[in-house]
Amino acid sequence: MRALLNHALSTQGFEVAQAEDGLAALDWLALNEVDVVITDINMPRLDGFGLIERLREGTRHRDRPILVLTTESSDEKKARAREAGATGWIVKPFDAAKLVAAVRRVAH
Repeated sequence: MRALLNHALSTQGFEVAQAEDGLAALDWLALNEVDVVITDINMPRLDGFGLIERLREGTRHRDRPILVLTTESSDEKKARAREAGATGWIVKPFDAAKLVAAVRRVAH
């Protein structure tokens, strides 16, 4: 799935960085600037909700757009992601054009 995401965005001129799990993403984001964060909810070591909450607690990425790309589609999960600070929600499998449009819409 990460390869598809990378291809969809990189072919449209976006620079893409990937992390294997939520803690790896958090560590990488502590040292790097990004325009948009895209996360899954179901990840090892630190799930997407935890990643979003930790990013919103800090100052570096507090206002950064965060898109959730996941197979989860329940209203409860969407509400929890919004409460954590997610900017938007995209359900897998995703349409590449819609993903690119969503990233462009929220990117600064």
